Amino acid sequence: FYLPVDYWHNVEPLPTSFWTEEVEVVALPKADGIGSQLPAARGNIGYIGPVPERALQLDIAASNINPKGVIDYLHYYRAYKTDYELACMREAQKMAVSGHRAAEEAFRSGMSEFDINLAYLTATGHRDTDVPYSNIVALNEHAAVLHYTKLDHQAPSEMRSFLLDAGAEYNGYAADLTRTWSAKSDNDYAHLVKDVNDEQLALIATMKAGVSYVDYHIQFHQRIAKLLRKHQIITDMSEEAMVENDLTGPFMPHGIGHPLGLQVHDVAGFMQDDSGTHLAAPSKYPYLRCTRVLQPRMVLTIEPGIYFIESLLAPWREGPFSKHFNWQKIEALKPFGGIRIEDNVVIHENGVENMTRDLKLA
Repeated sequence: FYLPVDYWHNVEPLPTSFWTEEVEVVALPKADGIGSQLPAARGNIGYIGPVPERALQLDIAASNINPKGVIDYLHYYRAYKTDYELACMREAQKMAVSGHRAAEEAFRSGMSEFDINLAYLTATGHRDTDVPYSNIVALNEHAAVLHYTKLDHQAPSEMRSFLLDAGAEYNGYAADLTRTWSAKSDNDYAHLVKDVNDEQLALIATMKAGVSYVDYHIQFHQRIAKLLRKHQIITDMSEEAMVENDLTGPFMPHGIGHPLGLQVHDVAGFMQDDSGTHLAAPSKYPYLRCTRVLQPRMVLTIEPGIYFIESLLAPWREGPFSKHFNWQKIEALKPFGGIRIEDNVVIHENGVENMTRDLKLA
């Protein structure tokens, strides 16, 4: 444990927790002192970490520095969360849910993105350096930028929509939630938000162990097609033809979600076994972050969306499919930006646990 003598910076004391009873903790006033804790013969010493140069300086063989076989094994099994890990992730959910409720209230009161973010951080008890990723606080058309992090200081003259993608962290474990709200409850956008939410819940209700995550991604494109048809955004085309010809693609240009844990985009989403066998995302959906078959104790996000992004829609304005796009309706929805609804779920042997909805976050 690095414990320097330093009067310029805060120095954390030696940890005292339940786990320290099981681990010998050695205080090192200088990082270079780690060599004194290693045996003289270092042929069987391995190093896992971000500074391989230090390992070489300690005469650890290059073949034992971040060895792929070990890394693959550890990463693969990180997908299966222990009871402790699940408990930490449920605590992170509670913090994030508190933040989302505070942020919605701030939005309803007319605050700027910057001030909404402050309300979120206050409610979660986080600094902006504590959250597991930069909060996405997007008003109006900013919701069409998937990773919008600008945080305008000035509130817009008209509040139309609010997309919040923001998480929290507890003992290193992340929550990753997204909600979208309409300023008005009786317009086309508000109805579309409700329908995306309903379809997201319906998909989660079907999830179970033994099914590929890719299948759920494809299934949601079918649900997107249903909504595009229902809201007359795409007309005179079957839902099947929409998916087959990728007319749903520009409206949901990201994956249905990703593994979640110590990292927001947790490791090993493409690993098919503990030897590191890689299965890439389908070529049609290259942004999907997980191709694994779901198993008990896996934690994932489910975060579908519908967006109105001109750069993705522009290629469809010409060509044989253009006539199926209701461009007038699309132009009317573009000032709202988009919609994303994201929950964090745990796969169990007999079903799925929605950690987010269990806390009554609508």
